[in-house]
Amino acid sequence: MIRYVSTRGNEEKITSSAAIIRGLAPDRGLYVPDSIPFLPRSPKDLADMSYKDVAKIVMGAYLTDFTDDELAVCADKAYDSKFDTYTIAPVVKTEKGFFLELWHGSTAAFKDMALSILPWLLKTALKKEGEDKKIAILTATSGDTGKAALSGFADVTGTEIIVFYPKDGVSLVQERQMVTQTGKNVHVYGIHGNFDEAQTGVKNVFNDTKFAEKLAGKNIRLSSANSINIGRLVPQAAYYINAYKTLLENGDIRDSEKINICVPTGNFGNILAAWYAKQMGLPVGRLICASNENNVLTDFINTGVYDRRREFVLTTSPSMDILVSSNLERLLYHISGSDSERVGGLMTGLEEEGFYDAGSAAKGALKDFYGGCAEMSVSHKALAKLWQEDRYLIDTHTAVAYAVYLEYLAKSEDRTKTLIASTASPFKFAGSVASAIGVKIGEDEFQTIRNLQKDTGLRAPKPLSGLEALPVLHENVIDKADIESAVAGSLL
Repeated sequence: MIRYVSTRGNEEKITSSAAIIRGLAPDRGLYVPDSIPFLPRSPKDLADMSYKDVAKIVMGAYLTDFTDDELAVCADKAYDSKFDTYTIAPVVKTEKGFFLELWHGSTAAFKDMALSILPWLLKTALKKEGEDKKIAILTATSGDTGKAALSGFADVTGTEIIVFYPKDGVSLVQERQMVTQTGKNVHVYGIHGNFDEAQTGVKNVFNDTKFAEKLAGKNIRLSSANSINIGRLVPQAAYYINAYKTLLENGDIRDSEKINICVPTGNFGNILAAWYAKQMGLPVGRLICASNENNVLTDFINTGVYDRRREFVLTTSPSMDILVSSNLERLLYHISGSDSERVGGLMTGLEEEGFYDAGSAAKGALKDFYGGCAEMSVSHKALAKLWQEDRYLIDTHTAVAYAVYLEYLAKSEDRTKTLIASTASPFKFAGSVASAIGVKIGEDEFQTIRNLQKDTGLRAPKPLSGLEALPVLHENVIDKADIESAVAGSLL
């Protein structure tokens, strides 16, 4: 049975159910599997299976205390009619690469892929662990996680969901999706600050033992829907494995042929899931990590030094506007030989000094990764060129990945077929997309969506098309220093 340990202290080994409930480890580390399992079936043997079946197999390899029947129920609840395509995560072929569309769920962004199933995994875990406390889901978001978490946990019995987002750091559509969310257990707060400050504030709440004791007195415990929760990260590995199976079925690759995977990256969870898939035995060559102007990950992959002491840049790919990539800690643990003491020291250095040097050994272990970044002007040009040449429209985050992939092609002789993670509908960032392809900008983002539909002949996803008419239900905006007070006000 696979057990879970903290990246900062591997003495205690717990079940996946316990790790999902806790979210963050008591020593402030992240939970990781004590071994990475092999894929139970080869991609070829997954032929003709539904996405639900593939997800169940992949999750079953990691969540070994869950029964097959429990995972089947979770997958059935998650991957249903809330997705607008039966295939859940279709793969689209273009001249230069394959785009894995991860945005067909209820919020039109890739976070739906994992956050549709996390509430059901959590409910199952609570039952398995005999946990009778109310679970308060506490989450910071750079845009998409917030709405996906709110949608997933709204009115789920035994839970409260509290989301903090940077008031001036998300798009109008992203904000409107959150502040119109219904549900008796839903709480949404904008903060004066950026995502890193929101994420730090949330982590500080988790680490406040006195506050935890106060909540425990009210029979409440905290957990997270961010990708710091292993129950969110594990399901993400499934869509890369399913995509490889799809490429095989379509005759685009041969059995066992390696592919590259290119991911627009902010908090490192999405590309870490691809790394996990590779470690499970998926035939993957390079993992292309694409950043925008907030290129802390690019520098780390190329130098082994992580340094957040730089200007924070607001871009047209706001979900990637991050300088502290939490999930990188998990990768550091794995490539350091499970040296939790060293990882804890590096994280302390990052918190106290703003940087750390992972050393030459870590830099060598990053050979599977290529780090690149694309400024807004470059990614917008790549977006426009793809539309002009292939009539395929992508959003601004996916455009960063595509621009970095084109850079990789130009710099290398590697012509391995590449899967590019398409992380959001282009209509979710309609203003920037419209500007890039020459569509008239409307008086607001909703008019721009209508203009974009008219000029491209494409239809916006249903979750976006009726958003403008929904009433605003959450108007709280607070200072970043007041996050714990807001949590207390929501729960106590």
